[in-house]
Amino acid sequence: MVSQSSSVGYTIMGKTVDLTVVQKMTIDTLHKEGKTQKVIAKEAGCSQSSVSKHINREAKGRKRCGRKKRTSNRDNRALERIVKQNPFKNLGEIHKEWTAAGVSASRTTTHRRMQDMGFSCHILCVKPLLNNRQHQKQLASKRTWTAAEWSKVMCSDESKFHISFGNQGPRVWRKRGEAHNPRCLRSSVKFPQSVMVWGAMSSAGVGSLCFLSSKVNAAVYQEVLEHFMLPAADQLYGDADFIFQQDLAPAHSDKATSTWFKDHGIPVLNWPANSPDLNPIENLWGIVKRKMRYARPKNAEELKATIRATWALITPEQCHRLIDSMPRRIAAVIQAKGAPTKY
Repeated sequence: MVSQSSSVGYTIMGKTVDLTVVQKMTIDTLHKEGKTQKVIAKEAGCSQSSVSKHINREAKGRKRCGRKKRTSNRDNRALERIVKQNPFKNLGEIHKEWTAAGVSASRTTTHRRMQDMGFSCHILCVKPLLNNRQHQKQLASKRTWTAAEWSKVMCSDESKFHISFGNQGPRVWRKRGEAHNPRCLRSSVKFPQSVMVWGAMSSAGVGSLCFLSSKVNAAVYQEVLEHFMLPAADQLYGDADFIFQQDLAPAHSDKATSTWFKDHGIPVLNWPANSPDLNPIENLWGIVKRKMRYARPKNAEELKATIRATWALITPEQCHRLIDSMPRRIAAVIQAKGAPTKY
């Protein structure tokens, strides 16, 4: 039986698992602030008895019982340097480099020391590569607008959808011997069919999708604006003024496209290159693709139908929350000095 109080700590059959260095520091800090043991246990993610034992142990000056650790503080600092110098190494490579420096430790001990330091393995986030000039443009173009001002912006973007969504697909519940049962298989092809989709959103909701069947040049993009963006603007804004947001794709920044916007009296937001972490519609594409993980379209037409049905499930409340996050996104970019952020 496992009782989990948070993602940090847990107890097994009433016996408390050893506290990590991070948990001990949290307990010590909150105890000095005069917090109750119940509050400390909740914040540290462990049982209240663990908090009590740690506080009493510190107060009485008793050392932790059990065998002394095989590695010294100096060894642990060397391990931390190895991890920070190349965080993309796997556990085996880190362990090999650490023991090559003269440290006597098992692979399990290496893993345990890394956990004590607060390291854990995650799937890495992929962000666009930005040069110094793009960093400066990221900062220079940031507007300290309020959420109400951002609600006047219509965000747009294109995204590609594949019939196969990669290796991070859904798991399947099956019995022994059913591994190759068609019901439990996920079909794959060498060159899966895909569709390119254009969409737009505001704080009031989403507009209609446009499926692009050819390469998008300035002429094709202006057709999209004429037949999909303008109706979406009427739907989302009515007679109110709005500002249009788009990225710096060649078809978007073409002189003919700029002339089209001027002729229609639509202001375009100055948007820096390689800024998907700022455009909230990227989050909508992510929501749609996550909801489609369990869909099994067999061809491009079924894929389009699935995308339309999933896009229709997006609520105005979701759009409002994403647009409402724009001031926080801008603040995060400023704090990161133009570098990629968690968004």
